[in-house]
Amino acid sequence: MPSPLPDIRTENDIRQLVDGFYQRVQTDELLGPVFGAVVQDQWPRHLATMYDFWSGLLLGTGRYRGRPFPKHLVLPIDGRHFRRWLTLFVENTEARFQGPVADEAIYRAGTIAAVFEHRINQAHNRLSIL
Repeated sequence: MPSPLPDIRTENDIRQLVDGFYQRVQTDELLGPVFGAVVQDQWPRHLATMYDFWSGLLLGTGRYRGRPFPKHLVLPIDGRHFRRWLTLFVENTEARFQGPVADEAIYRAGTIAAVFEHRINQAHNRLSIL
């Protein structure tokens, strides 16, 4: 019987979570081109920001100081992108980790995807009325 997967407990775990996820994103047919166009050759910088973001959410480090939503508002994305993003995130997390913090990561990712998609839809609907 295989040993159970570890939970997310350390900064190294956060790095594994983020790195594994973005490796999948970069090669994804739907998400890869969007991220590639925005991140371009700045992957190390983007990954460092994501380490801080997820470390803050899951380990309580408080390092992330940003406003992620405005950056997403201008992207050419819709519900398909958010569903794919969440699918890749869940698959990546479940392949590497198991436990309450891993469950929290999946919950938080789902909440982020739902809120961002809703807010982007609201903004686009307001613009179409004008």
